Amino acid sequence: MRKLLPALILCVFFLAACGSLQMSGEIKAEPVQAPQQSSSVSVKPEEIVEQDPDGAEPAQTPDPKATIDLSKMPNEAGKIMVLMYHNIGSVEKEWVRTPENFIKDLTTLYEKGYRPISLTDYVTGHIAVEQGYSPVVITFDDGNMNNFEYLEDGTIRKDCAVGLLMDFHGKHPDFPLEATFFLDGRIPFRQKALISQKLDFLTEQGMDIGNHTKTHENLKDLTANGIQEQIGAQAQFLSESIHREDYVINTLALPFGGRPKDESLKKYLATGLYDGLAYENIAILNVGWKPGYSPYDLRFDRESIPRVRASEMKVDQVGLYNYIAYFDKNPRERFISDGVAEIITIPEDQKGQIKPSAEKEIYTYSPIQKP
Repeated sequence: MRKLLPALILCVFFLAACGSLQMSGEIKAEPVQAPQQSSSVSVKPEEIVEQDPDGAEPAQTPDPKATIDLSKMPNEAGKIMVLMYHNIGSVEKEWVRTPENFIKDLTTLYEKGYRPISLTDYVTGHIAVEQGYSPVVITFDDGNMNNFEYLEDGTIRKDCAVGLLMDFHGKHPDFPLEATFFLDGRIPFRQKALISQKLDFLTEQGMDIGNHTKTHENLKDLTANGIQEQIGAQAQFLSESIHREDYVINTLALPFGGRPKDESLKKYLATGLYDGLAYENIAILNVGWKPGYSPYDLRFDRESIPRVRASEMKVDQVGLYNYIAYFDKNPRERFISDGVAEIITIPEDQKGQIKPSAEKEIYTYSPIQKP
């Protein structure tokens, strides 16, 4: 017993010392880290959201379809009017619109919910029109001076086509300054000293220049060489007259609507070669007589685009105001934008007429029939 006493005293002393050290906080237990485990859940790239450095909840990317107001009955399978004008003059004629009537046309289009787009945007399907509104394409043929005239003081004549378009756009900024002028001959707009100045001005303003052939000759009876000269020579002349190196003449309005009788020659309307230089047209326009298909429609043919006569004389019930009235009565036939460029919105029952798109999502819905 005496031998054990010293050992017991030492144990008691040691335990007391350890308790004293823990109470004083001089010894701290290190936390034990749990071993990391590999996750078997795969995360898709689109599910990865960048963390906010401030610790706030990360913002979710909104679904663009959520911004589409289906009550506006969008239908991007509907038809689009490509309007055909020729002259602006003091007396109304079959191929002449007075300044007053031209402004009436623009005002009617504006109030009816139509908004101009470029011909290029139409044929390529890049339609950026506010939702609930309809695109329309404005074109002028021949390039007469009443389309675009400079006065002696360097100002633009107010009642020529360009002057009227610019004035209307100034009063209605949400009516874009978009129009294509198809030009033939070597003196477009008939002021020889001002050719490049005019073409440069139009392209700088966002309007476009198109090909109407070298001498406005009907192409139906020409040879392969004749067709290529009419189109290729004019494309070269117009390109050389425009100082923008990136501007390409690639749209064609057929004089008299004429196409080669020989089927094997029709390919030269779209592509060809003249004087060692190639041309390629992304749009070929006819004379009339109806609205064109949506560029998303399986039936759309950029090499045969119909136009609507923008007149009220001798239009045989297929003029501008006839089709405005038709679309008023048949709104499901009219192209109505969804306002979202990357989505094609259409009624469910029209899905079968839309061609597949690698660039745009096709969004269908079931319209509520109004009583």
